[in-house]
Amino acid sequence: MAQQSTSGAMFIQTESTPNPATLKFLPGRDVMGEGSVADFPDASSAGRSPLAKALFSIPDVSRVFFGADFISVTKRDGDWKHLKPAILGAVMEHFTAGLPLLEGGADETEESYSDEDSDIVVQIKELIETRVRPAVAQDGGDIIFKGFDGTSGVVSLHLQGSCAGCPSSSMTLKNGIENMLRHYVPEVTAVEAV
Repeated sequence: MAQQSTSGAMFIQTESTPNPATLKFLPGRDVMGEGSVADFPDASSAGRSPLAKALFSIPDVSRVFFGADFISVTKRDGDWKHLKPAILGAVMEHFTAGLPLLEGGADETEESYSDEDSDIVVQIKELIETRVRPAVAQDGGDIIFKGFDGTSGVVSLHLQGSCAGCPSSSMTLKNGIENMLRHYVPEVTAVEAV
């Protein structure tokens, strides 16, 4: 009888998120690493990632998101008890095979704001980095700064992972993030998702 090697064994934890259609998978190792994320809103966007492609090949998977140390998967419909084993299998297979998470160059993130607003933007980004992102990462998502319009005072943010399409995301955005930014940065009047 052959002995099984435990060096390749993996224990993947799952966590629920505020979005009932999204589950968070924690492989117990870095996924994207600190400060990086990758969002695949649909199967056609998964081209650069062997793992995202494998996850989208599972029926009913509608969105895939890679965080620092987790993968969140959003389903169209179907029952998690039928989807989970396939997702766990794809994640385990990917990591044990040692495949790259992303192939090719990173996509550039466009930010829009004017030079005279750059001091305000530094403050906004700092608040998002220290106060907002750690909280939304716990829920299996991420928020990316996209722009600031100094004339209207509107901050544009991009919601990713379980935050995108979550029933409570607009509340979080409006009540939590908007109030916090307006409190610390008086120039901010509103926050909107892009």
